[in-house]
Amino acid sequence: MTIAVLSDIHDNIWNLDRVLKRLPEDAPERLFFLGDFCAPFTLAQLAEGFSGPIDVVFGNNDGDTHLLNVIAAKHDHVTLHGQLAELDVDGLAVALNHYPDIARGLAGSGAYAAVFSGHDHRKYVHEVGDTLWANPGEVMGRFGEPSFGVWNTATGAFRHVDI
Repeated sequence: MTIAVLSDIHDNIWNLDRVLKRLPEDAPERLFFLGDFCAPFTLAQLAEGFSGPIDVVFGNNDGDTHLLNVIAAKHDHVTLHGQLAELDVDGLAVALNHYPDIARGLAGSGAYAAVFSGHDHRKYVHEVGDTLWANPGEVMGRFGEPSFGVWNTATGAFRHVDI
């Protein structure tokens, strides 16, 4: 399965539009969002622009969680997990969290095949024992080239895509 991994949109709906137009090239079947929509309308744009399952964890800049829940309830394919998501994806244990310090510990636990985090707006991929730990970078584009990630569950490969 191919999964798109996004983080840190911070209301840059123009870059999000670029991501949504670019996604069909990789044909992701699922999408992980690692926090920091900022305004709830950004979740609406994401949900309307991607029809596969969307798993969301909150970051430190997701202000109106009530309205985020209202918007998510309108889209059957969106699941809000709170601060941490522990998922079974193609028989692989996966964890999603916004914060790298927490994700580093999750990866170090050895309990997951893959852990994804955002928050620091930096692109990286680490191997922690047998666990993949990756940050897709930022959709926002404030601190560097805006990007997202693509993870292939069959091969374990993760790559960054500049937008």
